[in-house]
Parts: sequence; structure tokens; C-alpha cells
Amino acid sequence: MKKLESTLPNMVIVLTCVSLISATLLGVMQQLTKEPIAQIERQTLEDGIKKVMLGGKAGELTVSRTDTVEMDNTAFIIYTAEQGGVELGKAVKATVTGFSPGLTVLTGFDVEGNILGYEILATAETPGLGAKADQWFQKGAKGDIIGKNPGANNMTVSKDGGEVDAITASTITSRAFLKAVNMEYKAISNAATEATTGATTKTEAYETAEAE
Repeated sequence: MKKLESTLPNMVIVLTCVSLISATLLGVMQQLTKEPIAQIERQTLEDGIKKVMLGGKAGELTVSRTDTVEMDNTAFIIYTAEQGGVELGKAVKATVTGFSPGLTVLTGFDVEGNILGYEILATAETPGLGAKADQWFQKGAKGDIIGKNPGANNMTVSKDGGEVDAITASTITSRAFLKAVNMEYKAISNAATEATTGATTKTEAYETAEAE
């Protein structure tokens, strides 16, 4: 087979072919992984809603309505949760910026606005510092917010005069997390009057697992 001459036109042709093949392969891989990734994300969200609303207790949870509310340049997704046809409260998901961008918080509130639980769905915070947010504010932990009501309690860090102990050496992340929780509470409070963007209604039933 005759060797391709090393000329500029031939080099351009080879590079173009390699680029086209690479782009095609990347496109195929993206299509192959798109649905599995989406399924994992849906399952993570479903598990998170169960956790923040039921705290690991057994029972059936139904998300009867999902609304997306735009407020302060942030999108808040509100999931209305029911059990046996009775509303338990709402789980709210929002993404805020901490020390690094991309702190996604899911918080469960009962019908009176008391915090039932929370889950960190995604974080880019520093491991060992900001990443501790997934446990620091849980029930019984040093920064415990479970049972508090952002409408009645000062849900800011103690350094700012609030009632919550910040994560050690990670005040920025603590402020961002608490800001997300406060804004999620506000989103619920304003949901009836705020303009709704892309609001949808759906019904999904989830079976919870026994608490370990």
C-alpha cells in the first residue's frame, strides 16, 4: 500500500477524518449513557425525597405534584408529598453556590414549615470540610436543624448571630447551605402567589424501605 505523502492537504484530510470519527464515537457513547445516567439521577432523587420526608420510616409516599418556581435567579423544584391521600408536606430542591458552585440541597418540610430532613444531592465542596454538610446538620449532630422552622428560628450560623453552629473551618459552605434551606422555605411560602415556570403535575408512588 502506497504511503500517504506528508503534505499539508493530506494532513488536513487525516486530521479531519480523525475528528469526525472521534465526534461520532463520543456522540454514540453519549446516547448509550444518557438514559442510564438519567435513571440513576431519578432514583437518587426518589430516594432523597423518601429520606427527607419519612426519615427512613416504612410506608408509601406519593409525590402528587411537582412545581418549579423561579425566585432570586434560582430555580426551586417543589415536590408535594402525600401519604394515604393526606399531605405530609413538601420537599424542595435547589442548587446554590458555597465555597465552590454546585451545592444541590433537597429539604423536606411538614405542612407547618418545620424541617423534617435534608439531603445533599450534589456537591463540589472540599472533601473533609464543606463536604461534611451531608451529616453536620442532621438530627443529633452539632449543627442540628431538624425540627426547626425557618419562619420562627434564626436559621443562620452562630457567627452571624444565628442559632446554627457552622461546620468547623467551613463557614462559607455552612452559610450557603442555610441560605438554601431558608430560600426553599420562602419558595414554599410564596408558591401560591409567585409566578410559576414550567409547572407540572404528576403522580408517582414510592415504597419506602425499612429503616436500618
